[in-house]
Amino acid sequence: MAERRRYRSVRGGELAFAVLGLPLGVLGGVYAVAVLYAGALFSLTVLGLPFVAAALLGARRLGGLHRWLVARLLGEEVPAPRPLPRPAGVFARGRVVLTDPVAWRALLYLFLRLPLGVLGFLAVVGLPLGSVWLVGFPLWVRMMEPGPRSIGLLDLGAIPIGLAVLVAVPAAVQALGGANRTLARTLLGPVRSDQRVRQLEKARSILLAEGTDRLRRLERDLHDGTQAQLVALAITLSLADDVLGAGAPPVGLPPVGLPAEGGSDGLDLGRLRTLVDRARGQAEDTITGLRRLTRGIHPVALEGGLAEALPGLTATSPVPVDVRLDLRERPEEAIERAVYFCAAELLTNVAKHSGARSVELSVSAAEGRVRLTVRDDGHGGAVIGAGSGLTGLAERLAVLDGTLRVDSPPGGPTAVSAELPGRL
Repeated sequence: MAERRRYRSVRGGELAFAVLGLPLGVLGGVYAVAVLYAGALFSLTVLGLPFVAAALLGARRLGGLHRWLVARLLGEEVPAPRPLPRPAGVFARGRVVLTDPVAWRALLYLFLRLPLGVLGFLAVVGLPLGSVWLVGFPLWVRMMEPGPRSIGLLDLGAIPIGLAVLVAVPAAVQALGGANRTLARTLLGPVRSDQRVRQLEKARSILLAEGTDRLRRLERDLHDGTQAQLVALAITLSLADDVLGAGAPPVGLPPVGLPAEGGSDGLDLGRLRTLVDRARGQAEDTITGLRRLTRGIHPVALEGGLAEALPGLTATSPVPVDVRLDLRERPEEAIERAVYFCAAELLTNVAKHSGARSVELSVSAAEGRVRLTVRDDGHGGAVIGAGSGLTGLAERLAVLDGTLRVDSPPGGPTAVSAELPGRL
């Protein structure tokens, strides 16, 4: 029963696609032929290239309609190709459209859909009508020809042939449905290079997510394990220093006769106290460095998002910072980390190199894009590749499909903008 229900549902979608495919196939085929004919006709005039560019954009949209129909009726989900880039300038945009392989493949699809649409309509409508006519052939003949008529071989052979044609209808519809799926998958999906890019982007997103998760686990392990042990060691050393300062033996040990400091036959308390103080100082320095390391791995403030992390970051800047936030949506965790560390790097650059007296930091997150801008009133002259760390920052942003722009004329002011996608 399950196989029978599945068969009926697939056949129903294929029947609907075949019925709708004839008018759509005719329109698409006529469109493709008209585009090629008119494009060749107008190629000798200035209207040729603009006409072909507009026609290719139309073919792209018609390809999207057919991709939707294939998904709805045939159950074949064809990935949508990448949207066309929008460079500045009319000629640049026209060149992008004319060299778009997706649009040309969609035009070829519309051309090939015409014969498939005709065959599909014949399989759904023509074959059943033909089988009905063959099965009823003896009756139709006697209705059209008055008088008695004997039963001949044609009367006897028409009925089994008609039944065989009727039995072959589902197989023909399914075969044409498979051909339509293959054609759509081949010509309406992204080109092979785009598919490879998508696979690499997906792999990159997975690696970034796994790396972020591992860094967070490392940060928790360092904070809850190693750092706690070092704090306990520092406390123990402090207690030992207090005991030595009081001149009493540690608690739990039997009293020992302690000579004066510097005695030759006992403990050198002065030297011991110096070593304890040194060990305590080293432990405290290690704790400070470890805390700085854990903050660099994953700032705790980012748990609440950029709205909580950035004000805390700017509060530690030696140059006064005016923070302006417009966070309508929260980016992915990897994007938040990148924006946070980018802001930290830019504020550090301002403090070290700009000589600025005030800074404005603005962050916006809306419509799938995140934009960070840091402006200062310093002496300017910052450029990418001048040893200010901007080159490495631009490279790190490029890994996340981000861009870095610097506007820093001599004499200032300086504006550095970073733009990233909200999600990978």
